Formats: sequence, C-alpha cells, structure tokens
Amino acid sequence: MTSREDRKMILEAVAEAHKGGARLVKISEIIGVDCKTLRRWSAAEALNHGDKRPSAERPAPASRLTEAERQEILAVANRPEYAALPPTRIVPMLADDGVYIASESSFYRVLREAGQLKHRGRSKAPVQQRPPTTHVAYGPNELWAWDMTFLSTQVVGQWYYLYLILDVFSRKVVAWEVHATDDADHAARVVKRAALAEGIAGRPQKPVLHGDNGATLKATTVLGMLNWLGIKPSYSRPRVSDDNAYAEALFKTAKYRPEYPRRGFVDLEEARQWAASFVGWYNHEHRHSGIHYVTPAERHDGRDHTLLDARKAVYTQARARWPSRWNGRSTRNWNRNNTTTLNPERDALCSASSAVIPEKHSA
Repeated sequence: MTSREDRKMILEAVAEAHKGGARLVKISEIIGVDCKTLRRWSAAEALNHGDKRPSAERPAPASRLTEAERQEILAVANRPEYAALPPTRIVPMLADDGVYIASESSFYRVLREAGQLKHRGRSKAPVQQRPPTTHVAYGPNELWAWDMTFLSTQVVGQWYYLYLILDVFSRKVVAWEVHATDDADHAARVVKRAALAEGIAGRPQKPVLHGDNGATLKATTVLGMLNWLGIKPSYSRPRVSDDNAYAEALFKTAKYRPEYPRRGFVDLEEARQWAASFVGWYNHEHRHSGIHYVTPAERHDGRDHTLLDARKAVYTQARARWPSRWNGRSTRNWNRNNTTTLNPERDALCSASSAVIPEKHSA
C-alpha cells in the first residue's frame, strides 16, 4: 500500500508532466499506476485522510455462523457422547439423528478457535493409506483378511495370541479367538468358525483369505482347512510391510481403546472377555471412517444404503435452507462405495476393476 507522502510526491510529478503536455494515459503506463487510481488519489479527502479501505466497515458474509450457532457447536462437541470424538465422526452421527448444525469444516474451525481442537484418544493422527489393487470385493464375504497379534500379560515374557478374520468390504470381524499359545490348529479353527458363521458352504463363490507370510498362517493344517472349505489363500508380497493393512489397522484400533489394559491381562479369561467386548463394539457401534462412518455390521448387512441416503437428504435440505454456506458447491459425498480393493500397486487396475462389475452384483 502506497503511503500518503508517496502519493503526494507521485501526484506532484504527474501534475508537472501533465502540465508539460504529457498525456495522463501515457504517464500511468510509465509509472505503473492506473488512471482511476491517480484520480482517486487526487481527491481532497484521499490526500488529507489517506486510504480508508483497510478500516472500511464491510458487511458480514451471509455464510458466517452466528454466535448462537458457534455456542451450539461447542455445546454439542462437548456432550459426553461426543467429547472423545472428532468432527469427522460427530457430523455423521448428527446426520443419522436428522440434525444439521454446520459443516464438518465449521466444526473444526470453531473448535480450533476455542482451543479444543486436538487429536482425541490415545492414538496418533492416522496416516493416509494408498488405494489397494490386488483383489477387489464387490460385497461382503468375497475378500477376508486375517492375522494374529500378541496380547500382553502381567507376567514378563508371557503373551496371549489373538487370531482374527476381517471382512475387507464391510470391515466386520467375522471370527476371532484368543489362546495362550501360537498354534496352527488354533488358526485352522478360526477359519472354520468364520466359514460356519457366514454360511460359506452354501455360497457358490468362496472368499479369498489374505494374510501375511507368518509360519502359522501358512502351516499345512491351515492350508488343508482352506482347501476343504474351498477358500483361496492370498499372501503379502515379500518385503512389503503394509500389504495386510486392514488387519493391522484393526489391531491398532483395538490396542488404543481405553479398555485395553496398559499393564497387560491378568489371565486368559480376562483377555477373552476383553476381545469379545471389543469385537461387539467394533462391529455394532464403531463408525468406521473407511466406509462413510457407518458400522461394519450395517455395511455387512446392507443397511448402510438407507443410512447414507438419509444423510444425503439431511444435507440436501440444509443446503436448500442455507445456500450461501455452500457457495454453489455440492454437498458432502454420502454415496456408497460399492468396491473395496486390497494391496496398492497401480491405479489403472483399480479403475479397470471398478468398470467391470460381476453380473451377480450388477443389479
């Protein structure tokens, strides 16, 4: 911004040149100041009081939140049921109740200004995952992922072993067991439990079961069970640590839950009770960010169609009520993702897989 003294000096030089016969348009081109700007500077009020644009009173944007709305956002975000949740989870839960207060970004902005924006809970900020490509699932029970993780105990050097199978499409835990030893018989029994629970025997297409290259998961006993059930095994690529990312992410969620004992489990029974409680919460209460914040059970059973359509209707009504908040933009995307892929390699395979959907899922 040009100071008042500089403007006077420029105007004096312009007046002298103009008096000598120079055209104002040519002068403005040489000094790099528009003719309209020179005329505005020449006004008596501008010379005496300077540029008033910085101190001008401007009308508030039509999309600005009122103080009452800001206080409502803070009150909702601090309710007991939402106090430990980020706006990415609060907003979809409100939409499920037919309530729209403000956008997700507005929640973040208000909480940040109030000094309440931080990563809640025990886990660190999530790292964005690459889109997987090796296997593609168009519905539940087409692609499973499984793994085994250690559960700490209160005895140094002693561990319990949690075996778990996850449906990659819906993120639902379809089978799990906790044992005091790592044994191939336990892994085979978990596979059989999952097949019975999901009725795999009566399905013409059997699921693909993806896991890492652990010795237990590749044991002869396990391979024999998979062959008997008609389930095709799949393994992570050598030296690729995130090829079984879905199962690993689930274990991280489990161990960062506040119910997970920091000092370890007292005995095997306590570990099994905790695992049962966690799986129940994860399948039926946890709103998963990877499936538009519905629960794995809702997506597994196909109930997410109704929920996502209802959320879309809430946002459409809110946009019609406050169109200035969107400024012509579309509402949040609540469309259901009908494909889930595994193990990222290249985007072209994802696009090709999504374009050709099997006939049994085309309806």
